[in-house]
Amino acid sequence: QVQVVESGGGLVQAGGSLRLSCAASGSIFSINRMGWYRQTPGNERELVATITGAGTTNYADSVEGRFIISRDNAKNTVYLQMNSLKPEDTAVYYCNVQGLTTMRALFRSWGQGTQVTVSS
Repeated sequence: QVQVVESGGGLVQAGGSLRLSCAASGSIFSINRMGWYRQTPGNERELVATITGAGTTNYADSVEGRFIISRDNAKNTVYLQMNSLKPEDTAVYYCNVQGLTTMRALFRSWGQGTQVTVSS
């Protein structure tokens, strides 16, 4: 089994910054893609940013230039540095981790989510 735990959410004023962290643990053989998604009430979960094991990144247009995704492979951890935050960034942010278990089975695990609230 693979566990994913996020941290770092909170309340911040518009224009401010927050850094989210997400650590994966358990029966992990390798991790490929790691990413952040967000969801607001009544809406579908949407992609924020992803990063592959080789470091290739992908961002939603709405966060391009403001958010930076990075990872520490030695710690099975992914980060999301969020700058110039806007009220519309308010959402529950979820971490997603994809890879192989020690049994060489594919896994795709979600964290429990962390609330980010940006006040105007």
